[in-house]
Formats: sequence, C-alpha cells, structure tokens
Amino acid sequence: MKARFSHSIAWVTVLTFGVLACADAVEYKQVNAAASTLSFTYQQFTSRVYGTFSRFEGTLDFDTSNPSAARAGLTIELDSIDAGSRDANEELKKPAWFDTLNSPVATFASTAVKALGDHRYLFTGTLTLRGITQVVEVPVLLKADRAIGIFDGQLTLKRSDFKIGEGEFADTVVSDDIHIRFRMVAPQQ
Repeated sequence: MKARFSHSIAWVTVLTFGVLACADAVEYKQVNAAASTLSFTYQQFTSRVYGTFSRFEGTLDFDTSNPSAARAGLTIELDSIDAGSRDANEELKKPAWFDTLNSPVATFASTAVKALGDHRYLFTGTLTLRGITQVVEVPVLLKADRAIGIFDGQLTLKRSDFKIGEGEFADTVVSDDIHIRFRMVAPQQ
C-alpha cells in the first residue's frame, strides 16, 4: 500500500508540474500594427530629432517554450515617415536619403532568435534598406500584459552603412548613428 501511495504521489507531482510548465508557454502569431509603434532618433547639429513611421506590417511566429524556432519580419513603408515637419519629410524621401521612389520599403527578416533570460531575447536577422542588406542584432524584451505580448526592442544603425544621406549630407550635420525603437503588440494565440 505504501509503495502504491508513493507511486501515486509521484505521478500527481509529474502531471502537476508538467501542466504548470506548459501553462507558461505562450504563442504569438499576429502583430497588431494599429497598437504598435516604430520610431527613430538622431542628432542634427546639437538637437535631438524624433520621428516615426506610420505604415508598417509585422509578421511573427513566436512560442515562448521554443524561442529558437521563432520567426519575425517587418516591412516598413518609407514614405510614411514623419520627422516633425513637412519639409523634413519630403527631403528624407529624396534620392540622397531614402530614395522612396526606387526603394519604397525597408525589410527585416529574422534568421535566429536566442533566449537571454528574464523575458529578453536577441533577434538576429537581415535588414534591407535602399537595396543594401546588412545583418543586425536586435535585443527585445517581451512584456506580457494579460492576453497581450508587447515586444519592445531597439537597435542603432549607421546611416552610412546603407548610403543614407550621401553626398553633401555625408558630413556630421546629421549623426551617422540612428537609434530605432519599436513596440510590437501581439495577442496570445
């Protein structure tokens, strides 16, 4: 009888902890673009400039129990830029900057995801802008808020790596470092 009782306790323990471990696993498969944001900052002369992109589409296939199998993508419509003024917006669409006529979108496609602990992940992938592709690493923090996942991330890119602001704009009037921040919102599946 004692052996049966111990055996039963062992099974209850395994099942309980197994169910609890699975209960923590959450999947996110759809980005809510309306609730998400994509912004950037840079220095111009001695001022910090803030801007946003209003049109972008994110794709996501993320399971917290298997982050290394995750995939993420982002397509940004570059002519949706808002750098604070109509003149700045029109200037940034020109060939010296984003050249939106010939390169209307920028894309990111993940190639690997590494769990760093404490809901932090490192997304590695390719960023294509103005026809130039570079490998980038993007640290991301996943915050769960009820049945919503909020993926907060940031990266710094060099505009010179993508030939943005060439020619007369290649000087230091506009910083080479552009700081990108995003907040992608996805419901649990």
